Amino acid sequence: MRSLLLATTMFGLVTLAPLGAPAIAQTAPPTQARVTPPDDVVGGKVGADYFLANYTNTTKWLQKVAGESDRMKLISIGKTAEGRDQWMAIVSSPENIRNIDHYRQVSQQLALAKGLTDDQAHALAKDGKAVVWIDAGLHATEVTNAQTHLQMVYEMLTKNDPETLRLLNDDITLFVWANPDGLELVADWYMAPQDQKKRATETIPVLYQKYVGHDDNRDSFASNQPETTNMNRAGYREWYPQILYNEHQTGPEGAVVFIPPFRDPYNFNNEPLVINQTDVVGEMMHARLVAQGKGGSVMRSGAPYSTWFNGGIRTVGYFHNQIGILTEIIGNPTPIEIPLVLKNQLPRQDEVMPIPPGPWHFQTSLDYIKEMDRAVLDYASRYRETVLYNRYIMGRNEIQKGSQDSWVITPKRLNAARDAAAKAGAGAAQEDNGGAAVIGREDRPVPTELYQTVLHDPAMRAPRAYIIPADAQPDMPTTVKFLNSLIKNGIEVQQATAAFTFGGKSYAAGSYIVRTDQAFRPHVLDMFEPQDHPQDFAYPGGPPIRPYDITGYTLALQMNVKFDRLLDGAPQAFPVIPDVIETPPAGHMLGSGSAGYVVSHATNNSFTLTNRLLKAGQKVYWLKAATTVDGEALAPGALWIPASSAAKAAVTKAVATLGIDAHAVAAKPAGDVIAVKPVRIGLVDIYGGSMASGWTRWLFDQYEFGYSRVYPQELDRGGLNRKYDVLIFQSDVLGREDYPGRGQPDAAEIPAQYRSWLGKITKEKTYPAVADFAKAGGTVITIGNASAMGPALGLPVTNVLMTTGKNGKPATIPSSKYYIPGSILTAKVDTSDPLAFGLPETLNVFYYNNPVFVGSMSDPSLHKVSWFYNDDPLVSGWAWGQKLLNGNVGVVDAALGKGHVFLLGPEVTQRGQPYPTFKFLFNGLFYGPATKG
Repeated sequence: MRSLLLATTMFGLVTLAPLGAPAIAQTAPPTQARVTPPDDVVGGKVGADYFLANYTNTTKWLQKVAGESDRMKLISIGKTAEGRDQWMAIVSSPENIRNIDHYRQVSQQLALAKGLTDDQAHALAKDGKAVVWIDAGLHATEVTNAQTHLQMVYEMLTKNDPETLRLLNDDITLFVWANPDGLELVADWYMAPQDQKKRATETIPVLYQKYVGHDDNRDSFASNQPETTNMNRAGYREWYPQILYNEHQTGPEGAVVFIPPFRDPYNFNNEPLVINQTDVVGEMMHARLVAQGKGGSVMRSGAPYSTWFNGGIRTVGYFHNQIGILTEIIGNPTPIEIPLVLKNQLPRQDEVMPIPPGPWHFQTSLDYIKEMDRAVLDYASRYRETVLYNRYIMGRNEIQKGSQDSWVITPKRLNAARDAAAKAGAGAAQEDNGGAAVIGREDRPVPTELYQTVLHDPAMRAPRAYIIPADAQPDMPTTVKFLNSLIKNGIEVQQATAAFTFGGKSYAAGSYIVRTDQAFRPHVLDMFEPQDHPQDFAYPGGPPIRPYDITGYTLALQMNVKFDRLLDGAPQAFPVIPDVIETPPAGHMLGSGSAGYVVSHATNNSFTLTNRLLKAGQKVYWLKAATTVDGEALAPGALWIPASSAAKAAVTKAVATLGIDAHAVAAKPAGDVIAVKPVRIGLVDIYGGSMASGWTRWLFDQYEFGYSRVYPQELDRGGLNRKYDVLIFQSDVLGREDYPGRGQPDAAEIPAQYRSWLGKITKEKTYPAVADFAKAGGTVITIGNASAMGPALGLPVTNVLMTTGKNGKPATIPSSKYYIPGSILTAKVDTSDPLAFGLPETLNVFYYNNPVFVGSMSDPSLHKVSWFYNDDPLVSGWAWGQKLLNGNVGVVDAALGKGHVFLLGPEVTQRGQPYPTFKFLFNGLFYGPATKG
């Protein structure tokens, strides 16, 4: 048989080329190969109670069997944060393995849907094989799934039953180890005690990914971490699997496993067929378990998971037209008990076969997972052509939507229609709910013409393209990081080779264009357009239903990328950027003076330059007032770097590789300066690891800040000024009195090197020591919820989100009155305060129910740096009762004794995404300890 395969570049179609395709057999041939069982290599019996195989031994086994079986190909998809290979085992029939590149290209063509006719797509679908991704071990303490991979791969390599042979013929399965570093850490920690009863996965002293721990499943759209980038490249730039199965282990209490369908809301940018097919696959997984008498599977109301958020491995796939399955199962190598939860004993639509309480062993979880794996593979096999063709259909639909007028209907558009109906006397006006519709709200019919005039208002069309002007970016290196996040996710980004005009506006050469007539348009829209999450409450007047994760995260808005939305078409095609942009466009060396250099404070990379200069012993100053150099107006905070050979070398390199403009001037600019100096940074951490602090460690490594980690025992001892100039506290280092699952371990139960990390931050001991540190001249920076420390440290501030409870004690305002669960808000900034140097006067901030302080700031020791300024600050996400914020302060510059306390209320470092607000932290590091020049 021969088929037409479309020859491709990385991102586009080139020509139609006839290629020979392998003949299709009904089943794969049986195998007689001797394949080494994993138990012979990994150091124990996989699935046995009290045993975990580590990643080193898993790798040894994978490499061994890759040479023994013709059903498997082993590849590394990249290096991890700690430098390990991240393995992917490709399992299929020997014939498919021999022709693997052919089938990968078929998968790519159908996913991108570019230049295909329906007939060509049908031919490719008939010829192709279903590509199914199954990953495990992302959250490394969720150990069941990575251990199951060992058994499942072995069975697929050795079994000859009819179902296995059919699955091998029809499917190409990508078995991915999602977090190798964490799997090694967790297994080694668990297996260390000789006494099996003392083995535990819950007491690991550090995060199970080098920087971000559990947030490795919140990084997909930003793609900051190497493991995420590896998986995005494999998923959306190389293999294009039609189905992704993301395996986790936090099973519902009193049940065994959560399997889709998911609860509402789903993200309005997604292709409807994604949701339908995900539900179908989930139902087939439930049915397979029930048919085998394996009860305890739940869906929808059985767990909080939805399809709204884009940042997870499973959820980012929805924005790439990919069926995405999440399961959350119980289980542990240490035997457990299923508790009796009465509500889970009553059969219902969301749990048709309850399971009785009783003992549960590790292998039982593995048996469930293998059957769920097979259910997914069975669906892919039985509906192979449909699965392949539907991937094309979704891509085709999205290309078409991006090529013509189209609309995305959101809650705000529904409310606009309700308002229009009310004005016409044909319906009720929307409630005062921040502009978003309430889930489940019943509506009376409204005039039909509102569909065209309001829901399809021409002014509210979805864009055909976005142009990112090369000469209008406040921080071009940050804009490049944004573009890289798109490219890593398989989005086609074009760059203009010459100046051009479109829609009556001129654009400079080098400008970037992101068109929406591409298959992964849902991801494009989700990265540029605000999220509009519905108001979701348990009942009218009741508490909100907590979302699965954050609700507003638009990356272009978080990163302050300047772009134009094109509604009436797109400019001519320009060359596609073929891969990640390794360095930003080079900056410019302006002027010819010899006294020194002036550099804008607006680029985050100016901090990298500052750190390099300080480490080289060079002087760096901040100009306190605005200045004009070479005809360019620079805001307060511009860097003044006196000339020297070392300074010249550092500045010249920064211009070439960091995208920084530098002005060589003939004399020092007039006006007062702040002399910055090297600072000794103490980043507060806790036993088990703070994810927020981990993200800051990642930022510090990116921008070349030195730092030390500080734990509660050291804080409590006091005398902190001898070692540190700055202490940083983040949201999740407070309130963590116990380690998740079982509390902090006894010191005697852990190795000696970790015992000094134990302890907790307390008002009784820690806060007084921190206040003494500030009063003696130190700088304290609090981020997010850690800013609640402010009053306890002695600052005359009040958190407006606190009230007095019925018992007379402080209490937070109830969520039924005020709730902003992770959204982007707009705020004003005093750019003359050194804490805000380099920031715009109006700024997007990421906010998650964080402390906000009264706005008068009448005390001379306080200065408001950033504040909320209207009744509707919501930019992207979900907000309820947000009027409370108006006039109140998010960022406070406070003096305390001889030192400073900077309260950064919003989450200014949120998951390494809101690049402009990094400056609040970076400025604080230098400004607090600085001296007047």
